[in-house]
Amino acid sequence: MNSNGTPWSSVFSDSVQSPLVPQLLQRLNLHRYDTFPSATQLQHTAVTETGNKWRGPRFKAQSAFDEKDERYYEQIIAQDADVPTRENDWHDLFNACIWMQFPKTKWYLNRLHTEDILLYGQHPRTKRRNHITHFDECGVVLAVPQQHVSGANTVLRHLAQHEWYSAFVDCHSLWGRVIHPRIFGHANYEMLLHPFIGLTGKWMAVIVHDSFERADFSEQNRLLDEAIEARIRAFDGFARCGALPPLPLLGVPGWHHSQTSAFYANQEYFRPLRGQARDEQLPLRHQ
Repeated sequence: MNSNGTPWSSVFSDSVQSPLVPQLLQRLNLHRYDTFPSATQLQHTAVTETGNKWRGPRFKAQSAFDEKDERYYEQIIAQDADVPTRENDWHDLFNACIWMQFPKTKWYLNRLHTEDILLYGQHPRTKRRNHITHFDECGVVLAVPQQHVSGANTVLRHLAQHEWYSAFVDCHSLWGRVIHPRIFGHANYEMLLHPFIGLTGKWMAVIVHDSFERADFSEQNRLLDEAIEARIRAFDGFARCGALPPLPLLGVPGWHHSQTSAFYANQEYFRPLRGQARDEQLPLRHQ
């Protein structure tokens, strides 16, 4: 049994989890394994899926580390280029999946963590490290091809204003065409194994080249990786970005099985805006 009780064998046939979960595992060719992938198998996948051009870290089983090693997780990655990976653990498996897709951004976030640790120590955590962690665990990237920026801003304003029905239902046809949503936070994927009302991410919009729409999965990842890192740099590494706006994950078209009108009418989940909208990202502008 693995970390959250979800058997590996059921994840490709179970109708409980979000469709995003088996889709991701299939796109990364992890569905070829009959049992939960080991750190070694994750490393092999990272190398082979990039045509031996892998520039990310090594995924190393947690049990292979010296118990006396007291370094912080991010320090191990920075110093050894090893990612401690717990055996049979969905959280760490999805973390590896994000590394495989967006290594440039993950390296950048790791550098920001270690810089703050060097300057301020491990505890208490700096505000920037908290913001980085929120994005790393729960981030959702809304990729917008350059030619669709104007149309996307309409949807993004609805999201910032918590006008959920307008964003998800009235603008349903724009998702996957004008706005391409992708999960960055690996904790989001773990929770999507057992979706529940209340599941929420933090969104960040980025502009990508128009070729994104025609690109295959690997090339989309490359373009998106560059765009995400550039956007975070524009936010000064999250040092001055107070909060990323919330996004009810199960409301994103195609991300949940039961997206009926009654579902979207649930204000305990799709909550109206209270206070001021978090609109620091708006309007999204051509670069």
